[in-house]
Amino acid sequence: MEQEENLKTRKTNTFMKNVLMLVFSQILVKVLGLIYKIVITNVEGFGNIGNGYYSTGYQIYALLLTISSIGIPNVISKLVSEREAVGNHNGAYKIFKTALYLFTIIGLIFSLLLFFGADFIATKFLNVPDVKYVLKVLAPAIMFVSMSSVLRGYFSGLGTMKQTSISQSLEQFFNCVLSITFVYALIGREPYIMAAGGNLSTTLAVIISFIYLVVIYKINKKNLPKEEKFSIVKERKDIIKMVKTILALSIPMTFGSVISVVNSVIDTATISNFIQQAYINIIPTKAALEEKAMELAGLLSKVETITNLPLAVNLAFCTALVPEISSSIARKDKKSAENRMTFSIFASILIILPCAVGLSVLAGPILKLLYPTASDGALLLQLATVQMILNALNNTINGGLYGVNKAYVPAVSILIGCIVKFILNTILISNPNINVYGAEISSFVCQLIAFIISFTILKKNLNVNIKFTKNILKPVIATGIMGLSAFLIYRLCECIIPLSISTIISIIIAVLVYAVCIFTMRILNEEEIKMMPFGDKLYEKLVKFKIYKENT
Repeated sequence: MEQEENLKTRKTNTFMKNVLMLVFSQILVKVLGLIYKIVITNVEGFGNIGNGYYSTGYQIYALLLTISSIGIPNVISKLVSEREAVGNHNGAYKIFKTALYLFTIIGLIFSLLLFFGADFIATKFLNVPDVKYVLKVLAPAIMFVSMSSVLRGYFSGLGTMKQTSISQSLEQFFNCVLSITFVYALIGREPYIMAAGGNLSTTLAVIISFIYLVVIYKINKKNLPKEEKFSIVKERKDIIKMVKTILALSIPMTFGSVISVVNSVIDTATISNFIQQAYINIIPTKAALEEKAMELAGLLSKVETITNLPLAVNLAFCTALVPEISSSIARKDKKSAENRMTFSIFASILIILPCAVGLSVLAGPILKLLYPTASDGALLLQLATVQMILNALNNTINGGLYGVNKAYVPAVSILIGCIVKFILNTILISNPNINVYGAEISSFVCQLIAFIISFTILKKNLNVNIKFTKNILKPVIATGIMGLSAFLIYRLCECIIPLSISTIISIIIAVLVYAVCIFTMRILNEEEIKMMPFGDKLYEKLVKFKIYKENT
């Protein structure tokens, strides 16, 4: 019995260790992303228009990238972890090698398609020809991301997120430094040239990250499970079988990721086209219409850069869930899978609710703090925080569905949502009185539809024990108190100190108020607190101050 408890504790600690590594990595990645987007948006001559070119080209790249690689880490992680759970180390290695060959070829094909199809996409699909420069500089990155995704999935399947976390952080660090460097070097040039320079950094950073993963793989090869020699010629039948296995999982999983990215591409395409249509009787020239479309696309991108930070923290739970639930199911330990799923959804609620309310209450001040030369978009940010909550929950739920072999469910649910979104976008964005705000309204409807479908299917496969009072009502009350505190503190401070300092003070106090509410309302139990960083010491302090009672 004691041995089983120790094993359970080790598994819990491993899960939380992986989650914490990913949380730290994702926060660092998004903070660095926020930093360079803030800096380049405030550069003279770039602004919302340059941001529009930057993000419009990037969304097309992201779509092709997703088709070729984004679902792959979860697929490889799942297949490797299932084989490792039953001691089949060589089978895990063969999956890795087969996937590496397969997705290198797929990535190369999509890189060539984007590079040679850039003119056609920019002119015919986006109706903004100058976006072609951004597409061309991003094209080579697709192949390197595809290969990196396989390596990250292999390490994840072996039970460590360290390599994934470091490689993602390293990639974003170089992306941040190089983006700022290139955009500043191009001051005085047209916004689309500056945007292309900024996106060139993405390709260079991806290559650096890939080199790191290869070097680490070679260094740690001796510590990895022993591998048998792998011959493509001799094991052709086994390879074909493995390719079918990989594709059987990766197609629905990647399709789900593709549809999620299509959500953004729908915005990109409809904004670039329907904004021009909406203002055709207001703005006289084609060049001015293109500029207006890019300005509003940049406004939406700016808002999404802010909301992506809390979503990145939540994404860590989704990423860590897939191998954990897959290995639990492979060991026929359904109870552990259900506990992981319940805790992850609860953690998502605790993370995303205060972020959404905080961003909504302080939308204007936060935009003025981050983008002093382009601070418009407060209402758009407030609308974005509403759908951000559903987006976060969907990411976590999808991680559970992937783990129980229901990869098609996220794909189908978000596909239905995207169809509705496209219809709403065409109606709302083409109205000059609604314009870009229609994109956030339709995104909320899309995420709501996906949530209802995905959560219903998840409940049928795993007993997710969400308690209304503990998991929903108490976090909502704590968040409400925090939001009110942030609003009142800001209103008080803005009368006597500068706006930027008032905003920072309000955010800090809001975080402290939320933390106090979480513990005084006992939303987390002893086990959940002890899973946090320095949780044992924190629990001792809470007992000392008589907030919690000593467990006898």
